[in-house]
Amino acid sequence: MKNECTESAPWTLRRGDCLNVLGDVEPASIDLVYLDPPFNSGLRRQGRKGLTFDDRFVDVAAYREFIGPRLIQAHRVLRSTGSILVHVDWRTSHHVRFLLDEIFGAENFVNHLIWSYGLGGSGPRSFARKHDDIFLYGRSPDYWFEPPLVPAKSVRLRGRMKKATDVIDIPSINNMAIERTGWPTQKPIALLNMLVTACCPPGGTVLDPTCGSGTTLVAAIQSGRRAIGIDMSDEALGIAQQRLERTTSLLAIKDPMPRVARARRSGPQENAPLAQSA
Repeated sequence: MKNECTESAPWTLRRGDCLNVLGDVEPASIDLVYLDPPFNSGLRRQGRKGLTFDDRFVDVAAYREFIGPRLIQAHRVLRSTGSILVHVDWRTSHHVRFLLDEIFGAENFVNHLIWSYGLGGSGPRSFARKHDDIFLYGRSPDYWFEPPLVPAKSVRLRGRMKKATDVIDIPSINNMAIERTGWPTQKPIALLNMLVTACCPPGGTVLDPTCGSGTTLVAAIQSGRRAIGIDMSDEALGIAQQRLERTTSLLAIKDPMPRVARARRSGPQENAPLAQSA
């Protein structure tokens, strides 16, 4: 995996259980943690080209024992101005919300975001499930935030922008999308672009403890942030590395001065170095 972080390639990847790898990250060194953990769907998630991972736990208690210590580590590595986004769904959202209240403090809850993606099946005895839940908590009341803007839909404001609401209407990735990597739970880059730019200051550091195919990291680099990705899958990290190398190469061609260098010169704070690969 990548073991060097420079201005021209401001990212690093680490292989392993994030519970262990996070222990090597300096306390109070991260501006944003985006955690998209297993959803406890009871399935073996399958993507293209044989890309799979287990999304199964014995019961909810086992899931809580899994996610709780990782949330504690995420809390430890965040700056006082940092925040965390935890992406789950109906199966575990209520359990995760209670854990976040305990670890981060109920007073540091910011938003319960609804990502409405539209696709998916429906059943005969329930409303169709067409959204995920994303919880935003600050590390303290001084968390950094810049409201994202989206196109207004009303006739009165047509052609203008407005502040986004807590319901995010971004389509999931369709089967023919160019950005699709084959990773079974890949999220759209448009979603992560919105979340990263809203919750991490320019030149800041984004950490994804279960980075999968690296969408969060790509969004961070594209917007002038630094990125750390952790995953247990060699296949996922291989995809993430290819995407990051391609992204940094394209940015270098378009703009010889690295975005992170520019953001750090003009930004309000100097960020600690990234944790390095073993």
